[in-house]
Amino acid sequence: MSQRRIAFQGELGANSHEICQAAYPEYDPIPHPSFEDAFEAVRSGDCQLGMIPVENSIAGRVADVHHLLPDSGLRIIGERFKPIHFHLMVNPGVKLEQVKYASSMPIALGQCRKTLRKLGLKTEPVGDTALAAKMLAEHPDPTRAAVSPELAADMYGLEILVRDVEDEHNNTTRFLVMTAEPDPAPPPFTAPCITSFVFRVKNLPAALYKALGGFATNGVNMIKLESYMEEGSFTATFFYVEVEGRPEDRSVARAFDELHFFSEKFEILGVYPADPFRARG
Repeated sequence: MSQRRIAFQGELGANSHEICQAAYPEYDPIPHPSFEDAFEAVRSGDCQLGMIPVENSIAGRVADVHHLLPDSGLRIIGERFKPIHFHLMVNPGVKLEQVKYASSMPIALGQCRKTLRKLGLKTEPVGDTALAAKMLAEHPDPTRAAVSPELAADMYGLEILVRDVEDEHNNTTRFLVMTAEPDPAPPPFTAPCITSFVFRVKNLPAALYKALGGFATNGVNMIKLESYMEEGSFTATFFYVEVEGRPEDRSVARAFDELHFFSEKFEILGVYPADPFRARG
């Protein structure tokens, strides 16, 4: 395979497609209908990388993604932050006063709710932002518009009537870059890094408090801690964690030593450079 490929979930023209082009212009973006399909494309070698959204500054974490990470066999090698902008687009020649309905994926419609209400538009959910644009292009209707990224208008021959219809203009999505390489090259030691890992605490009194205490006593900044039910059980909870630094750092290594003593099923999912957006944000 001469052209390297990067998998994403959604249709061509989606936000994930845009960030693939911006971050990895030398890779061919390959759309997939579900996150499971995108993960499998990377795992099987059909794609060399995956670009997966994990959280949004307005809507919170992306459902199901963290459940897929621990058992995916993939490793995180990077993160990218993307400011999210949605635009109201229509078939060529349609005027705003003709439009009655706006379609997009529910999370996007929720992020544009106030603006769409001011425009007097009813909303219709579809499975993907770019899919809304694609469907409108395939079935022209002057009463309908799509709420989609700008790339979708370019790809499907639509006209943008209203730009930046998102209610909050600091709307940002964080993506993780995934690889199937079991032991990817470590990031440069000159780069600020993040380590992502999962663990499950032992069935001991105050085990979680004790497991995490080493990060505080060793001065390790924990930037994310999220819990997830495992295998449908209320008693089998595991945690997804992100900390600043790398496992070789003395402070992180000491914190991991304490974590190991009070936990089980510990696994590092990735050590990767922090996106410069963090410093700007």
